[in-house]
Amino acid sequence: MRLRKRSSDDMNIAFLDVICCGFGAIILLLLITKIMDPAAVVDSPQTTEAGIAELQEQLFEVRGDARVENEDLLSKREQLSQIKKYVAQLQGELTVLRGEFNATDDDADTNTLLAGELASARQALTEEMQRLLGDSSQRSNDIIGGIPVDSEYLIFIIDTSGSMVNSAWPRLQREIIATLDVYPEVKGIQIMNDMGNYMFTRFRQKWMTDEPHRRRAIIRSLQNWTPFSNSSPVEGLEAAVRTYYEPGKKISIFVYGDDFNGGSIERVLLTIDSINREIEDGKRLVRIHAVGFPHLIAGRGVRPGASPTRFATMMREMTYRNGGSFVGLVPE
Repeated sequence: MRLRKRSSDDMNIAFLDVICCGFGAIILLLLITKIMDPAAVVDSPQTTEAGIAELQEQLFEVRGDARVENEDLLSKREQLSQIKKYVAQLQGELTVLRGEFNATDDDADTNTLLAGELASARQALTEEMQRLLGDSSQRSNDIIGGIPVDSEYLIFIIDTSGSMVNSAWPRLQREIIATLDVYPEVKGIQIMNDMGNYMFTRFRQKWMTDEPHRRRAIIRSLQNWTPFSNSSPVEGLEAAVRTYYEPGKKISIFVYGDDFNGGSIERVLLTIDSINREIEDGKRLVRIHAVGFPHLIAGRGVRPGASPTRFATMMREMTYRNGGSFVGLVPE
């Protein structure tokens, strides 16, 4: 059998197949290389969304920081406003204090009056005190020095108004004790307030005997004894003189107070003059002493005519007319 020779056309087709396969392989390699390109990875949709999310997160953080800063700024503005108000308040108080300080010059007459009364109260020992205590005796309490101690009966008339109870009560108790110490032994004692109300009602219009337990009971009862008072000693003085005066008895009345809210001072003095009338040798039925407490004046300017000054003026004249002494206490 005779072999047939391959034609040239078949050779051309085979060559074209080889060429096409080579080009196909090259194209496939190019496609594979494009997919793995880093630039393609960066520009992919997934990568872009992640970047946007990160930027949004940074934006939220910046907005949060801005909100915190705004709140801090508002807080500082409020603090500044409060500080300005406080400074304005302090400036107002400073103005008031300056006005009060300048007003102290107007109160010089009041202070001079009180100083004069205090100096008058601190007088020398009377002949009666020298007889009873001896020439070499020393006054144990300068505040009540100068008050004659020749009396055998004592009546205490105490202002029980709110100003006394709230501001002078502890010192009042000490002054009562000091007065009793000057009179170590008397024949009778009585306690009433400036309205004539008795501390011990069972001894109404009677003398209490002077005994150690009685003195302790007086001081103990003073702690809670606060009957109504009109800050005027007239009613108490009238009740004391009319009830307890008897010829031959040496009686001293002690008035303790801080102000006078009554009417005319001259009318009060005339009323007491008519009750505690003069007897022999210009003496009165009873002695009247007074002790004035300074808490309404201490640290404040009180103009002439105010009730503490009126009390001091009235009692100074009353004690002078009635053989007693007025003691103006100094602030503690």
